[in-house]
Amino acid sequence: MAEMTWKEIVLVVGVVVACYWNSLFCGFVFDDVSAILDNKDLRPSTPLKNLFHNDFWGTPMTEERSHKSYRPLTVLTFRINYVFSELSAKSYHLLNLVLHAVVCLIFLRVCRLFLDQKSSLVAALLFAVHPVHTEAVTGVVGRAELLSSIFLLAAFLSYTKSKGPDNSIVWTPIALSVILVAVATLCKEQGITVIGICCIYEVFVVQGFTLPHLWDTVLGILRGKDGLPYSLLQTLLKLIVLMFSTLLLVIVRVQVIQSQLPIFTRFDNPAAVSQTPARQLTFNYLLPVNAWLLLNPSELCCDWTMGTIPLVESLLDMRNLAIVAFYSVLGLMVHHGVRYSVDSSKTVIMALSLIVLPFIPASNLFFPVGFVIAERVLYVPSMGFCILVAHGWRKTTKSCNLKKLSWIGMAIILATHAVKTVHRNWDWESEYTLFMSALKVNKNNAKLWNNVGHALENQNNYERALKYFLQATRVQPDDIGAHMNVGRTYKSLNQTKEAEDAYMIAKSLMPQIIPGKKYATRVAPNHLNVYINLANLICANESRLEEADQLYRQAISMRPDFKQAYISRGELLLKMKKPLEARDAYLRALELDRTNADLWYNLAIVNIEMKEPSEALKNFNQALELNTKHKLALFNSALLMQESGDARLRPEAKQRFLIYVEQYPDDANGYFNLGMLAMDDNKNEEAERWMKKAIKMQLGFRSALFNLALLYSQTGRELDALPVLSELLVHYPEHVKGLILKGDTLMNHKKDTKGAKECFERILQMDPNNVQGKHNLCVVYFEEHDLLKAERCLVETLALAPHEEYIHRHLSIVRGKIAALSAAGQQVSPADGASSPAVEEKKTPLEKGKNDKNTQKTSPANKPSQSKEQSKKLLEESQPDKRTKIKSTKEMKEIEKKRAAALKRLEEIERILSGD
Repeated sequence: MAEMTWKEIVLVVGVVVACYWNSLFCGFVFDDVSAILDNKDLRPSTPLKNLFHNDFWGTPMTEERSHKSYRPLTVLTFRINYVFSELSAKSYHLLNLVLHAVVCLIFLRVCRLFLDQKSSLVAALLFAVHPVHTEAVTGVVGRAELLSSIFLLAAFLSYTKSKGPDNSIVWTPIALSVILVAVATLCKEQGITVIGICCIYEVFVVQGFTLPHLWDTVLGILRGKDGLPYSLLQTLLKLIVLMFSTLLLVIVRVQVIQSQLPIFTRFDNPAAVSQTPARQLTFNYLLPVNAWLLLNPSELCCDWTMGTIPLVESLLDMRNLAIVAFYSVLGLMVHHGVRYSVDSSKTVIMALSLIVLPFIPASNLFFPVGFVIAERVLYVPSMGFCILVAHGWRKTTKSCNLKKLSWIGMAIILATHAVKTVHRNWDWESEYTLFMSALKVNKNNAKLWNNVGHALENQNNYERALKYFLQATRVQPDDIGAHMNVGRTYKSLNQTKEAEDAYMIAKSLMPQIIPGKKYATRVAPNHLNVYINLANLICANESRLEEADQLYRQAISMRPDFKQAYISRGELLLKMKKPLEARDAYLRALELDRTNADLWYNLAIVNIEMKEPSEALKNFNQALELNTKHKLALFNSALLMQESGDARLRPEAKQRFLIYVEQYPDDANGYFNLGMLAMDDNKNEEAERWMKKAIKMQLGFRSALFNLALLYSQTGRELDALPVLSELLVHYPEHVKGLILKGDTLMNHKKDTKGAKECFERILQMDPNNVQGKHNLCVVYFEEHDLLKAERCLVETLALAPHEEYIHRHLSIVRGKIAALSAAGQQVSPADGASSPAVEEKKTPLEKGKNDKNTQKTSPANKPSQSKEQSKKLLEESQPDKRTKIKSTKEMKEIEKKRAAALKRLEEIERILSGD
């Protein structure tokens, strides 16, 4: 076997790079979304052992919805990618390109076993540029094929060294082969098929047996004429070891999948649920279809499920001729391979073993799979195809008449395939381009129409998305998922009636429940979400909550392990004020999945509703143990500590808020709460810094603006509070507490009674019965020396709050002032009170009462030096935005009630914190 030269290596790698350079500009599409973007097993926070308990998509192997695809080593490489570049698609595509180049080089070395130097290079180049490989190379999930192929070829190359110079057995290469087979199988299931390739290599290449020879030997043994030849004994010993290894790997694999085959529906693979003879005829017809993709990869499609290939339901179907032709050609090649012992026969039989054996797991002939055709499963079989093409090319080049034509033809094939591959890569740039390219090939697959709709939906182009979803329902009227997509899109367009109608159609297509049988409906698990979606839609109507609950219970009756139904029902039960039942729902869901951080978070919400703050904090902490970056648990556990009033918890609350702002630096709420904690600890400068940061991050942040103004007022910087209050009132002109604080500041510190009057009058325009605003306006009248108007105003205020002692006292003071002026012989008229110097020098009861704890804070005789205390008391009596520390059970109850409703949506947290 000739060694590879550096020129050949450079040529092969260069061709791979030239064909796949543009794959680096593609994103995560199709199955990449589930395998990469949605797969928690890639995250460093997920224990590494989970890779060996979950399937390729991150679903526990024990769950019924698992696809049972066990490829932990492939997922491990995704995780390594994530460590270096997180979700940057370019690094994932780059590694795939490198792995494809490695496969091509190892394949070149394998070709040297059966072909000469030129034809083996041709086979490797054809394999490198074949367009059918774009799904395996450019699609990130195709890495399973790439990794499995590397170890598959390496195992085969190792096995080729198991024969010693003296025809003895060398066991080290065999042991290494078995190990490499196991590794290949952990990358993708088809890796185990290399055992069969090694067996064929041993019998027909190493030992040089032919079928007639084997037949004669067996007959001789049976007749007792001959003993077992030594070479045959060696072969049998090797085959026993290989077969035992295969059996062991199969047993382990069966144990891993819990002795259960994955569940696929008729939408995934229609022929799998068809009756005889449609099932057999269709599956056999798929063989020539796959062969045609290798021969003529001009029309490639990312998804061949559903109605892409109509069922072959009759023996009279003309497509049966393709089946006959395929098996005829295959039979002739097998006959040539096993009949003769020449080198050509050995090449053919090994090429056929590479084509047939790795394809068997995906052929549907022995067990159903979740697809009709998948181009990426042709990655290894195409190796045998390339060897056959190169072998045929070598034969034609030996003819003088065809030599030049053969070279030209091969050059054209390589060039056109390379161009097609580069062009095909661009189809994988985005989900929209991928599925639109697929629709050009096939318009009978509802899944493609749905996927284009999903791509448009992700762009918030709901109207266009709806057109594709509706087309999917026309192409496949019984497609439950398509009707669900229509309903969801109508909901996004706020067309709730149409959305409900679409969900009802999808629900009507669900198979009827068969009592006593687990998941007897045999539909895709995600189709059961129709109950969730419909319930979520109708529960917006308070009068239909029971109807929504019935839908959740129906979903649970169909699948007792339907975790999402328990979660959604728990949220509904909270809304229905049934916290005990909600807790039971979440506990049931936790029995199914104790590693779900969201479930622990939801349980904490129930604890808050049930007035169990300590239990809530424990469950928040449990959620954070499972996911240290759980946004809501991190934020709200810190908020719960902050609201508890326990000073011992403040350092931990602050630490969590600091982690929160580090992880989510664009969320102003984190900075705001850090400011509130600083205010609790009387760290005024720190509080000011955090509040300003929150306001900078979120323009018009209501609570941050108000509390910054409050901070200034409490620290003797009332004039600094004015521009902050002005900004607050620009965004929220009806902010009552802001108007009160601004009016107080204008009157007491700027002596601007006109501005203060405008503030209080605006409050009364919004709420004529606002006692605080009305009283403060009375004080303005007093400051304007309009005692009669002040008296009338206080009388009106007293009518609104007849039991408020401070109003009685202030009315008494004003009337005393009027009486004093009258006794002094002065006429009391509007805007004329207290004009006598003698009266101004006299200390009135109202002035003496300015420091009374029940006295209204905007006192007529307040001095600037007293404004800090006055501002503080004013805000205490007007229910300030700054949240109150929890000091009693009653206060805790109120805070928990507000928080329980708001924790579900972080977007509403500002409302919770402000207390408005």
